[in-house]
Amino acid sequence: MKEFITMNQPELHRVEVIQKLSDKRLTESEAAEQCHLSVRQIRRLKKSYQAHGAQGLINKKRGKPSNHRYPESVKALALAYIQEYYCDFRPTLAGEKLSEHHDLHLSHETLRQWMMEAELWQSKGQRLKRPYQPRNRRECLGELIQIDGSPHDWFEGRGPKCTLIVYIDDATGQLMECQFVISESTFTYFDSTRRYLGKHGKPVAFYSDKHSVFRTNKTGELGGDGVTQFGRALTDLNIDIICANTPQAKGRVERVNQTLQDRLVKEMRLRDIADAEHGNRYLPEFIAKFNDQFGKEAINPKNVHRELMPQEDLNEIFSWQEERTLSKNLTLQYDKILYLIEDSVDNRSLARNKVTVFEYFDGSVKIKWQHRELPYRIFDKIQKVDQGEIVNNKRLGAVLNYIKEKQELNDEARSASVPSRQHLGKSSTTKIRNTAKARSGK
Repeated sequence: MKEFITMNQPELHRVEVIQKLSDKRLTESEAAEQCHLSVRQIRRLKKSYQAHGAQGLINKKRGKPSNHRYPESVKALALAYIQEYYCDFRPTLAGEKLSEHHDLHLSHETLRQWMMEAELWQSKGQRLKRPYQPRNRRECLGELIQIDGSPHDWFEGRGPKCTLIVYIDDATGQLMECQFVISESTFTYFDSTRRYLGKHGKPVAFYSDKHSVFRTNKTGELGGDGVTQFGRALTDLNIDIICANTPQAKGRVERVNQTLQDRLVKEMRLRDIADAEHGNRYLPEFIAKFNDQFGKEAINPKNVHRELMPQEDLNEIFSWQEERTLSKNLTLQYDKILYLIEDSVDNRSLARNKVTVFEYFDGSVKIKWQHRELPYRIFDKIQKVDQGEIVNNKRLGAVLNYIKEKQELNDEARSASVPSRQHLGKSSTTKIRNTAKARSGK
């Protein structure tokens, strides 16, 4: 029994035209014009229609595989590689890796269809759509730089979790700076921004979220009246900081974070990178490749980055700065440490005046009054030792354990009291105390 194949709309139209031609209601030229075919093709269709009826007008290739299809062995090999090495890769990235490492050069669309058939990928229609309102890009490179921190398991358990700080240009979509850090803090953004300025110069504005590093609603904060330390540093550099109301408002950097969490993670997996140090060494290579592939031309070719001014000392600007009032005894307290300003004729007149405490990334501390550095000594209240207790030799171990626990609690209390120390780790206070001692000559 012959299988009946349903005809589509163009074939039904051809049946009607060929029937009119057979009834001599149309000439061959008119029929060819209505079907958008040649006269020779119309003659062939008329002959097939007279021999087999309407079924003779159906394309004989329907339901049959293409003569240009890949062999089943190539399809099976590609899917085997994907399941073994690239099971969570997107079709485009998987196709790039098959071409790069396995000499399998396949169309991305073909690979996408194969992965959908093997249930390794879902089409857009199967995924939930995320509505968003588009915004025009800025016109010039350096006009608006979106910044964000992306905490993620970047090394997939091979190393400790960390955060990637990302700087992306709004006009071109290029990655301008990336750095793996322990967590988002003022000093990590200080360090990353300093690296950015050294490579590219000063942009017009940074665009960020409302992280406490960038914005505060409280007045009387340590960095000034409603200004964070990062905001104060950017003001000194004449760079604006704009905070977005929603993550969607800075969607460009948010989408790049998703791309990095996919591509960068897998690139580091293939290179067996397992810590932030090796990751930071690989990032320049990845950024160059990423920008070549995904970067766009700016509407206006002008680069609006500005050069640093000679008087802009980045070491001073990117330091934690707090104001203190000197007592009548020329002392001040900062982070539970009492600083004793050197007693001299010039310094005695500074009693009851405000001075600025500068704390740098390496933990060193300077005290200045109107750009003049003031020498000091320290008196650390936490280091004050209680009068020794006479103990039995059998109790010595327990007493030492108690002392150790108490010292660790004191260290943690100090590191938590000033936000600037949060980036340095548990041994930060010892490092800072030693630095301060060396500076004071003890």
